[in-house]
Amino acid sequence: MALPLAPLAGVALWYGAIALVAYAAIRLVPKLRYDQAEDDILDGIDEGLKARRDARQVNITGRWKRTIRIRPSGPGIEIDATMFSRLKAKRVD
Repeated sequence: MALPLAPLAGVALWYGAIALVAYAAIRLVPKLRYDQAEDDILDGIDEGLKARRDARQVNITGRWKRTIRIRPSGPGIEIDATMFSRLKAKRVD
């Protein structure tokens, strides 16, 4: 019995196109220098969301840090998402 290759070829082309687009996107993003001072500031943010305000602006900082594992004793991935945000609004006459 012959093996139908047409469905496999379509799947291979689809995933090949996705891989090509991902490769092109990675090559388009420029490499930046590593700044240890900025990294230390981000590491100093506590986990959770905090908001502070004064008369003219509101500052928001947040951090979400989790370790995800497939199996309880297996290897995992640590995700650390940190953000700064500032919203300034001033009256214009």
